[in-house]
Amino acid sequence: MANPNLTDMTEEDAADLQFPKDYDPLSETSKSECDVDLEVSVLKDEIPISDPTCRVCKSTLVEPYVRCAVCVNVEICLPCFAKGCEIDTHKNDHNYMIIKNEFPLFDSGWSAMQETKLLDLMLQCGFGNWSDISHAMGRTAKECKQHYLQHYVDNQTLPDLPKLKENRTSLFSCDPIPFLYKLQDLDEPPRFAPDTANGKLVAGYNAARSDFEVNFDNDAESLVADLDLDDFQPDDNMYELGRALQVAMVQVYNNRLKERMRRYEIIRRHGLIALRKINSWIKRFDNTIPRAERLLIFMQLMDGMDFDYIMEGLHHVGELKNNINTLLEFRRNGLTHFHSVSMFQNLTKMRQENERERKQYLNNPEYSWKSVLPGYITNSSNPIPGTSLQRKVAPPLSIKSLPGYEKLTFDERELCSVARIVPSSYIDFKHLLIAENKKSGSLKLAQARALLKIDVNKTRKIYDFLAEEGYINKPTS
Repeated sequence: MANPNLTDMTEEDAADLQFPKDYDPLSETSKSECDVDLEVSVLKDEIPISDPTCRVCKSTLVEPYVRCAVCVNVEICLPCFAKGCEIDTHKNDHNYMIIKNEFPLFDSGWSAMQETKLLDLMLQCGFGNWSDISHAMGRTAKECKQHYLQHYVDNQTLPDLPKLKENRTSLFSCDPIPFLYKLQDLDEPPRFAPDTANGKLVAGYNAARSDFEVNFDNDAESLVADLDLDDFQPDDNMYELGRALQVAMVQVYNNRLKERMRRYEIIRRHGLIALRKINSWIKRFDNTIPRAERLLIFMQLMDGMDFDYIMEGLHHVGELKNNINTLLEFRRNGLTHFHSVSMFQNLTKMRQENERERKQYLNNPEYSWKSVLPGYITNSSNPIPGTSLQRKVAPPLSIKSLPGYEKLTFDERELCSVARIVPSSYIDFKHLLIAENKKSGSLKLAQARALLKIDVNKTRKIYDFLAEEGYINKPTS
């Protein structure tokens, strides 16, 4: 993104100083008043007119003074304005304008407006950035530096200014730390062999010469490889047609080169070569943007900053949805105040830890009630004939923060938690089975296992659940 123009920023800041934020300088009233001001300024040197007077104390106004932006022809001097005086329909809470604050603060030829502009630029650009400050001020860097140091640091004439001593502690919040660099930072870019995994991952891109081993549309040069401009001579009958054909072939070749450059520009601009980096970056949005990898296709339609804005906006929407789901979960558990959330979370954590300890205790054969029965063998390596060891049941999966959670119903969430299925994967399985069911009107369990290709127990749970909910139909025979 390009840096904003400092000149435009300072003009906006100056406008904020002259006009209240609630006052619209483009309104009809302000336009008419501005027109009057322009006419007065033009005629001021030609026709002598009386000086404006304060509507309250009737004294002659001396710049700067205040003009009401709501009332018509209401001008007040600064002492009356400071006292909050009101007259007729004018109230002291009306929007106002400051008329010409070109008075000098110091005997230096700098007006108050310029002093304010200089201080604002110091906050924006930072102390010492005299080049940018001078560009926005319209003065030389030497003049800006000397004026600031003379009147605000060395010889302070205005009261209540902080006494500053120019040293390392005042200029820097802490001692400056020199930049440390390593020699390996200057190493050459990597050169992957063509047949290696890294070489295939970057599609043969050679970072050392910023080009590909095999270009896009690699046979484009074959169009003009055998092109001979001397095939047609001016005295030939087919000269015009032949030259037109050669020009058309060159134009086709140029169009193919433009398409190649366009693709390379997209790849370089969006960093599509670093595929692993993109995949790791896109995982950041797994909890907030479902199927975020599908949005990568839009990278070729916009630049990197615009795409980042879109992703960050969708990420913020996903965070809001997750927060809403969390609040709904608290409300389902009877919480109506935020100060109860911390206690609820602590108790939930304690309950989960106790549940985990209880399962570990029950799974320990030494504490099992079966150990007191006669003939019980504690050695698991020599089990009793005819008996089989029971498989441990996995605990439910916490799916609250996983992608696709907000799209599930309450029963679907229970199914995914018990069957330990990621919500986004369950949604894919659901659409796949429903689509296959629409083709033939029914769906067998064997067909579902062939389509999903996951654990048979999970497939059976999904199949039975979708059949009970009416999403799919079991065969009648």
